[in-house]
Amino acid sequence: MTQHPGFDARLACLLDHRGLDAQELADRAGSTAEEVRAVLAGKNPGDALLRRLGPALGFHATDLFILAGLAVPDDLAPLDATTAQWTASTVTAAARLPAARRHELLRLIRSLPQEQRRSGFTPRPLLPLPGGPGTWLIRMLQYRNLNWTGMARALASVTPTYLSAATYGLIGSGRKEPTPRLVTDFATVLGIDACELAALTGVPLREVPPPPSPEGVDAAALLWEARQLSPVQARHVSELVCSMREDSPAG
Repeated sequence: MTQHPGFDARLACLLDHRGLDAQELADRAGSTAEEVRAVLAGKNPGDALLRRLGPALGFHATDLFILAGLAVPDDLAPLDATTAQWTASTVTAAARLPAARRHELLRLIRSLPQEQRRSGFTPRPLLPLPGGPGTWLIRMLQYRNLNWTGMARALASVTPTYLSAATYGLIGSGRKEPTPRLVTDFATVLGIDACELAALTGVPLREVPPPPSPEGVDAAALLWEARQLSPVQARHVSELVCSMREDSPAG
């Protein structure tokens, strides 16, 4: 079995990429240099520290929990796993809208009231994921409420990657290694800088990729904001974006 660098080594790689040291990161996170150095030395980061490191690094704390191999707390997870059936259709349809309509849709999603969580979030499909770059990438997309089919549709709509749904299952199970191209395209829909995602996953890029398209940037924002929609809200948004497509000149 391939041994992958631990979270300590990958965090150190990210800090080196940014030119940050432990003290600077600690200052940004409201922590102590000793606490950060302990993580860099191999100590498992605690819940509270990961929550502070997220905004200090410009990452969602949810992604840091996944990269650290820890369970994501319910309050950092999507509201309802059943909304996955509408997530991909919303993103793929929005990618074909003019920029102004995409931004209008994003404002609408952010304005919807937060409904109460009824159960814990369980990604679908739930399979044993062994750890490693492919597992981390797939899990991060699962926590944006995308199943394998949704991943295939979302990436195909805003990146050059066009893979079958089953291939995403192979990547998550470690049976197919993510390529530099795939890491770059995952970075687009995750809203993460591609070079930094490469540093965190240990998949080196052959060259610095171009910035993501405006459609890709908006798709990442839509995916993140739509995580907190209830099933009724998610269906409404999905129907709305389809009607916006029909009304737009590009439709």
